[in-house]
Amino acid sequence: MANAIEAEGLRKSYGDTVALAGVDLQVPEATVLGVLGPNGAGKTTAVRILTTLLHPDAGSARVAGLDVVRDAARVRPIIGLAGQYAAVDDNLTGRENLHMIARLYHMGRGQAALRADELLERFELTAAADRAVKTYSGGMRRRLDLGASLVNRPSILFLDEPTTGLDPRSRTMLWGTIRDLVSDGTTLLLTTQYLEEADVLADRISVIDDGRVIAEGTADELKTRVGGDRIDVHVADIEDLPVAARALGALGEPTLDEVAQRLSLPVSSGTSVLADVVRRLDDANVAITELALRRPTLDDVFLTLTGSTAEDAPPPPRGRRRSTARSAA
Repeated sequence: MANAIEAEGLRKSYGDTVALAGVDLQVPEATVLGVLGPNGAGKTTAVRILTTLLHPDAGSARVAGLDVVRDAARVRPIIGLAGQYAAVDDNLTGRENLHMIARLYHMGRGQAALRADELLERFELTAAADRAVKTYSGGMRRRLDLGASLVNRPSILFLDEPTTGLDPRSRTMLWGTIRDLVSDGTTLLLTTQYLEEADVLADRISVIDDGRVIAEGTADELKTRVGGDRIDVHVADIEDLPVAARALGALGEPTLDEVAQRLSLPVSSGTSVLADVVRRLDDANVAITELALRRPTLDDVFLTLTGSTAEDAPPPPRGRRRSTARSAA
């Protein structure tokens, strides 16, 4: 399967600040690559380079086989971009925004009107189509922004943290739309801080930290890399915590949290050893208040791979964002 997106050794600095320090990415056609990383890791810089909005200092990138620097004018008509912040005009209506972007893509007036209607219906915005965007909720604005990125029916789509700040219903709706696009053959590069989002949508994941790709694989592979399943045991008596650790020591290397009166045991197959855990604790006369099996969380992955949680790093500067459609005009 050919790669729709390829990046080799991408580097970019802003003065003394290194945003990208040699990033390699590959996205096969009609698949989803999730790019995970804390704030400031370089995800948005990589997206801006791949969508022709920024030139790299070194390295190369190709989209649909086209060099994003030399062939930028040919790349823009075949891609879509929804950035972190909705790139729509607050003073225009939803319909006017979509119609304007369609016209920037050189669609005729009739074709632009039809495409705007299609997208308003697809994103459940028909009832609000003729209201100014400044009256829209955050979820409505994000849906309109995603609709704007699809005006030209792109074969390759870039979504930069598209669901940040959305309510669960809006997030689920966007996930469904993304699945439909990929099933129709769209290639997608998705940046996110949410492992669960990448878990639902991505075929493969690249983890970026300090401008470098530090891990790659499927969601399950990354979870296994940070310890696989974990069994959490809360003991009734704090004095039983070391007793529980000794009783379960043969099953793995437990970590103790005395404040929470909890023991956490990494296991390769949690469901198969749960009964053994209960039996060993019972034999050791350890009373427990809670027993839980869980998969690694986003924080587990980030703490292991980057030494920080996704929220620890400061957010990048909020510079002006441009939509791909507008830059293509």
